[in-house]
Amino acid sequence: MPMLGVLLLDAARALRRRQIGVDVLAVLSIAVAIALDEQATAAVIAAMAATGRLLDAFAAGKAAREMAALLQRAPRLAHRLDGEALSTVAIEDIRPGDALLVMQGEMVPVDGPLDSGEAALDESPLTGESLPVRMVAGGWLRSGAINAGETLRMIAARRAEDSTFNGIVKLVGQAASSKAPASRLADRYALGFTPAALALAALAWWASGDPTRGLAVLVVATPCPLLLAVPVALMSGISNCAGRGVLVKGGHALEALAAADVLFFDKTGTLTGGQAALTDVRAYGAREAGALLRFAAALDQMSCHVLAAAILRAAHERGSGPLPLPQQVEEQPGAGIRGVVEGRRVAIGTAQYVLLHAAAEPWLLEEERRMATEGASAVFVAVDGRLEGVLELSDQLRLETPRALRLLRRAGVRRMVMLTGDRREVAESIGGGIGVDEVHAELSPADKLERVVQASRERQRSVMVGDGVNDAPALAAAGVGVAMGARGSAAAAESADIVLLADRLDKLAEAKMVAVAALRLAAQSAALGMGLSLLAMLCAAAGYLPPLEGALLQEAIDVAAIANALRALGVRPLRGQGKTLPEAKLSALREEHRLLEPLLAKLSDLARSLPSMAAESRLGAMDELDAWLRLELLPHEEADERALYPAVSPLLGGDDPLAALSRSHQEIFRGIHRLARLFAQHRDAPSEPGIQDIQQALYGLEAVLRLHFAQEDELFNSLSA
Repeated sequence: MPMLGVLLLDAARALRRRQIGVDVLAVLSIAVAIALDEQATAAVIAAMAATGRLLDAFAAGKAAREMAALLQRAPRLAHRLDGEALSTVAIEDIRPGDALLVMQGEMVPVDGPLDSGEAALDESPLTGESLPVRMVAGGWLRSGAINAGETLRMIAARRAEDSTFNGIVKLVGQAASSKAPASRLADRYALGFTPAALALAALAWWASGDPTRGLAVLVVATPCPLLLAVPVALMSGISNCAGRGVLVKGGHALEALAAADVLFFDKTGTLTGGQAALTDVRAYGAREAGALLRFAAALDQMSCHVLAAAILRAAHERGSGPLPLPQQVEEQPGAGIRGVVEGRRVAIGTAQYVLLHAAAEPWLLEEERRMATEGASAVFVAVDGRLEGVLELSDQLRLETPRALRLLRRAGVRRMVMLTGDRREVAESIGGGIGVDEVHAELSPADKLERVVQASRERQRSVMVGDGVNDAPALAAAGVGVAMGARGSAAAAESADIVLLADRLDKLAEAKMVAVAALRLAAQSAALGMGLSLLAMLCAAAGYLPPLEGALLQEAIDVAAIANALRALGVRPLRGQGKTLPEAKLSALREEHRLLEPLLAKLSDLARSLPSMAAESRLGAMDELDAWLRLELLPHEEADERALYPAVSPLLGGDDPLAALSRSHQEIFRGIHRLARLFAQHRDAPSEPGIQDIQQALYGLEAVLRLHFAQEDELFNSLSA
């Protein structure tokens, strides 16, 4: 009787909403069984309904526990430096500008930059990523990450309530309180199924004159596969996404993501990293590019400019060594900075600023045109009153972006549209390079909103991905709004239906694949359960299935449908038949690439500087590069060819799956040996054709290496678990 009351209450609520809920059949089955004195049958149906609700609660609880795993070790206290004194304070007492120490194993309490040195952070509580993230001075630390290295010093940039971790807490709360559309999906089935079941039960009773036949039909028609399997599949899908660092705010968002086939995305911070990075150093004077970078980085130690951190980071990564402390420093905010570095008068900044301290050079105008065309930022460098070179910085495409777009197309996205406020030539260059279908540039937030609303008017099922405040209106208007949550704005995260806790677009592709699988399993489970129920109903109507046996059979059908729906918890869309490499091995391979990256800059730097270099400097640079190629690069590529590729090939299948990469190795080996011969031939007083041959070989080897490294990175991604 208590279970009958619960079901009756749910059915009454549905009827008040003018809906024929699936609870109606369960209520009628129990009521008729009691009326016909089929107490055992009524008890089995009630137990079946109660068990089903317990299973539903278990699945929902498991999903909630999976999301709560992101919040297990919330920071409560922090170590604040007050002058020379160290005190432990509540994180609520931290203010922007406070200097903090984070000990090994402790959680970062608030957001802010790393003040000095290096740090290794475990961001798995935020993103689900198992590998430590390496940070250098100026790198942005997020609250909730765990210090996996030595004690680090940071500067608080936000209060605790405005930091990443607290934002995630709010988002999880929103997700927990949002209503999944499972009942809508179940009731869509019920609109046709419930009247049909009632009609068949009435027909069986009328034809046989035996009311127990009608009861038997109602018993096996009790739609527990609809009541349970559908919400279990959806909640399991949400749980699966949470474990991947993707917070889905309810079943409605999961359902919409699965159906979406049009993708809108912002450029900056979504396709690109949203931060400037040094892409090139071009030297036009007697000094090498490395020396110019060292001078610029030395001055930028004293600068607060947004590009200073990128230049310092590049100097560190390219092995500039300990930087000297500049003297007599003067900075003009937003324009440039000057001072004395190792006895030299150095000025860096915009062309207008640097020309106040140095004479113009013929190459200056061409460099400004190049920067405008490529959408890059230029930092010009003058030394002792002479303009000697330029540092090029730009917002780089995320490494995972091309792969992410391929995966999204595989997941069912048929049209990709870039919406950006950036200049058209810059947007088209990036969009064309990654194969988007449409590029709309120089847009205001209102323009972005209009494009998304237009898609909705045309009944297109759209997803909008963005990270900034200017994306918030479009995120709210899209069928599914997706925010890049790691560094994105709070407005974007609050407007979105889905938040990527790791700023990786490929996480969205994974989530879409999981959503598609979860919806497929929901429909499959419902169809399986209802198909078996329909067959049982026909048997019951014909008199072959008594009510009690029918109730037990229905219980078995329910278990089968729910077990199938729970498979959504284990969906692993990007794992190919278990053929992966251990994450530790992949991490080591990626680190080898990172350590070789400075070589690419050395190749292009020498190629540009070679014609103007003095004989002694030229010989030194050639010998240094030759040694690096023979002692660092060549052994690395030979080891890959002889050991790594034979080990990886069986995981990929086919006769020779790495033939293209092996062919790249041949070109790299040929390029290294050709450079060695050219260096030997032109050591003394090289002719102009000889210098041109060396430049051509340097640029050629750089191009092959960049392509090869990118191909291997894609290979490593495909082998990741």
